[in-house]
Amino acid sequence: MNTKDFYYELPQELIAQHPLENREKSRLMCMSRKSGEISHKKFEDIINFLHGGDCLVLNDTRVLPARLYGEKEKSGGKVEFLLLNRRENDVWEVILRPGKRAKIGSRFVFGGELKAEVLDVINDGNRLVRFEYEGLFENVLDRLGEIPLPPYITEKLSDSERYQTVYSKHQGSAAAPTAGLHFSNELLNKIQEKGIKTVFVTLHVGLGTFRPVKAEKLEEHKMHCEFYSLSQEAADVINETKKSGKRVVAVGTTSVRTLESCGEGGLVKPGSGWTDIFIYPPYEFKIVDALITNFHLPESTLLMLVSAFAGREKVLNAYRSAIEEKYRFFSFGDAMYLY
Repeated sequence: MNTKDFYYELPQELIAQHPLENREKSRLMCMSRKSGEISHKKFEDIINFLHGGDCLVLNDTRVLPARLYGEKEKSGGKVEFLLLNRRENDVWEVILRPGKRAKIGSRFVFGGELKAEVLDVINDGNRLVRFEYEGLFENVLDRLGEIPLPPYITEKLSDSERYQTVYSKHQGSAAAPTAGLHFSNELLNKIQEKGIKTVFVTLHVGLGTFRPVKAEKLEEHKMHCEFYSLSQEAADVINETKKSGKRVVAVGTTSVRTLESCGEGGLVKPGSGWTDIFIYPPYEFKIVDALITNFHLPESTLLMLVSAFAGREKVLNAYRSAIEEKYRFFSFGDAMYLY
């Protein structure tokens, strides 16, 4: 398949620039994978599409305040660091702008309490840097860092918690698992009261999520790696659900990637590590039975994953319908339920 097979035209004004006041009041497009039939609901109506015994799988990663502004230690030239992932202890992979100022051995300072030295230049021009500080790195980062928003969001976010899910727990993402942004604590409580099980996995979202696929053929695209973790407790609940014939409902493409990375013989195996799984048509899903997701960028790996799950033509037809109905797109936009 070609990358251009996943292109669509999106009016700029449909790119959501801010979250709705109430998380669960976003719109929800529901589509049958079998027939392609579409209905239009509110996100709070998702509870009517979930059944007792189903298992809802949510990604509990938390977005790092990963954008740091500082200056070169000697010259004072301004720089911006974007933390991607922790390699070991105080060594991080970062995007550094402007990159030409970041040769091996270059040193930078941030707010007087944080320093960094470039150790290596790696893939795509990213840098490996070692940070120097006193105390806990997370506390220093909370004081100095900013939450990085996707490049298509140009308006400033007044409350950074709106770019976190209400159940976020394990800090480590450069971007939010945005399908989960629609859930409020009240809605989750109602879902559990209905007899729907909820379990959490962790996948730390990398900025590779937003990078366009440059290869003409999908088979030539190299997927970015992301760290995941699936506990024994969560695996037991998921496997019990599969064995009982009930459905595993993934919240977001990150949950899908975790589940499918851990899937084997129709069940999941607990564990943690790095996954570079690239899901695109045709792909036979091992674990996921239904999917809650947002509307994704043209020619993105996320749109390819959704197309593998529900069929490319059906998905692109649904996107055309969403554009006609003025749905809000991308991170702060509306949602889809594919079943």
